[in-house]
Amino acid sequence: MISYIKGPLTEIRGDMIVIEAGPVGLEVRVPLSLLDELPKVGEEVKIYTYFQVREDSMSLYGFLSRQDREMFQQLLGVNGVGPKGALGILSALRPDDLRLAILSGDAKAISRAPGIGVKTAQRVILDLKDKVSADDILSSVAEDGESSGDISWQGSGGDAVKEAIQALVALGYTNAEAARAVCRTEVTDTMTAEEILKASLRHLSFL
Repeated sequence: MISYIKGPLTEIRGDMIVIEAGPVGLEVRVPLSLLDELPKVGEEVKIYTYFQVREDSMSLYGFLSRQDREMFQQLLGVNGVGPKGALGILSALRPDDLRLAILSGDAKAISRAPGIGVKTAQRVILDLKDKVSADDILSSVAEDGESSGDISWQGSGGDAVKEAIQALVALGYTNAEAARAVCRTEVTDTMTAEEILKASLRHLSFL
């Protein structure tokens, strides 16, 4: 198992990148949503990989974090979703947006991926809804460079956090906006979903 590859990024061709590892250039397929986060060609990059071996081929798939690689692997566990479909979903939706779409039951967002119909999107939600944690999403957003540095996430929040995110999405905010708003809120274990929602709404004008 190849856990990760670290070396100069030498080439970008669509969803394929080439990383120099010693005297070898390794081709790695990546989600299109990852391309904007890559360094410039010639600079060093670290990619966490999933190595797939088939009778007629061997392929490397790459991601910028272990969590994103895990999301890819979880998608592979969904009946009817292969590597091409999983990569397509993660190209259409950044991993955190996909997690939020699963939590909020947004099959329409997932079905925007090439080759993924509404039924397959609903199956993704059904199979993965118990494997996706709101806490993981918020922790990821808190560490994201998009955050303004004033995030003060406290406690787990549990179901109340999920309900607050779902309510914000239902109000028309994007998954990312909903996550960042909740993440900027000082949530305690005793807060209800309504209280988290009201507190989060005060932050949305600053996103």
